[in-house]
Amino acid sequence: MTVFAMPVFDATVIYEGKELFKGKGAAGMWADKLAAEIGGPVTVEKIGTGWALCGRSDDVDCKWGIYGQRLKRLD
Repeated sequence: MTVFAMPVFDATVIYEGKELFKGKGAAGMWADKLAAEIGGPVTVEKIGTGWALCGRSDDVDCKWGIYGQRLKRLD
């Protein structure tokens, strides 16, 4: 599920078939934007060689990565 349509043009890495943020700083910036969008806290978590966004949406724990220059839930 894509959260919103703002394009993600930050450097990414592929880890176990998932596209993740390459740097913690870029992931943190997107975590702030996503937190404002879903109305709750979002953190960043290291997964392998990249960084994912983690938070709760619709009372479900979620992780987000990137797909086609958009944020997408990984789970």
